[in-house]
Amino acid sequence: MDLKLKKEFAYSLVVPTSMGVRITPANGQPAHCSDTFTMQATSAETNVATVPASLGLPVKVLTTFVKDSPIAQFIKSNLRSRNLMYEGVDVPQGGPWGYRHQFNIADSGYGSRGPIVQNDRAGEVGRTLNVKDFDLDRLFGKEGVQILHLSGLIAALSPETSEFCLQLAKAARQYGTCISFDLNYRATFWKGREAELRDKFTQIAAVTDILVGNEEDFQLCLGIAGPEHGGKDLASKISSFQEMIGNVKKAFPGASVYATTLRQVISANTHMWGSILLAGDEWHVIEPREIHVLDRIGGGDGFVGGMLYAILKEWGAEKCNQFGWASGALATTFLTDYALPADEGQIWSIYEGNARVKR
Repeated sequence: MDLKLKKEFAYSLVVPTSMGVRITPANGQPAHCSDTFTMQATSAETNVATVPASLGLPVKVLTTFVKDSPIAQFIKSNLRSRNLMYEGVDVPQGGPWGYRHQFNIADSGYGSRGPIVQNDRAGEVGRTLNVKDFDLDRLFGKEGVQILHLSGLIAALSPETSEFCLQLAKAARQYGTCISFDLNYRATFWKGREAELRDKFTQIAAVTDILVGNEEDFQLCLGIAGPEHGGKDLASKISSFQEMIGNVKKAFPGASVYATTLRQVISANTHMWGSILLAGDEWHVIEPREIHVLDRIGGGDGFVGGMLYAILKEWGAEKCNQFGWASGALATTFLTDYALPADEGQIWSIYEGNARVKR
């Protein structure tokens, strides 16, 4: 792949994020009739970062915390347990109605009952992310970063975070750091800000080296025509997905890698899972294969995390797509939103369809 990764660096991957917690009912039950919940630290971007970090690469999280908050302490401890370094200011809470970390209530669904997620982000401290709180010259210049990974969730969180992500991308470009951008469209984030966010996302995508999104992301974030979102018989749509990615490449020719996942939901616990990666003029397609799902949240992030790990290891494009696909499938077997692979072999076993016991 035509990606020039820095050879002298402190961090293989850097991700900006807004950390929060998720509570999940036990035993796949719905939230409204449960009284026992498991709490985990979570964010889409650290879901991505956890794959390369758990496989031994140096990864840093840029975020912000609520000062003296026990939830912030819980999050910091969790990040350390995942081998994730972090940097960020502690913001005073400002009283009971001030800042806090995002709070998600999400059940896993079961069988014919799909999962339900409620996001409670009022007062979210991550909305204050600002470049003035980070020394970008030190980070990208003196220390060095191979890949900066940006998510549309953070780019759309607030006007402040939109500018934060754009300035990070510009600084990364200045110092020769590769930029990865997962569009991650969320309608509730875009409501009333469509023109503003289209402009910011277009500017970021224009300097991106690795551009990731599904059919909805490319259409609604960047205005690229594509196939209808979701639906049955996903395998028959692969050519239309390739046409969409081809249109993305025409609109944003500066990138070297374009990727999308393919998901068809049979039930909450059975999905058809595939992926497409375009590197240069070469297509790499994994047609949808059946996977068994314990909890679907984080599957797409797992794909990106695995793909970025493979890119950082400088594997060929085909292996990057395969490792990403299998990392995403692995993530859906965890009750956490992120996959914690034991080693590369565990991920390759999933791609190979080998679920035999390892002794």
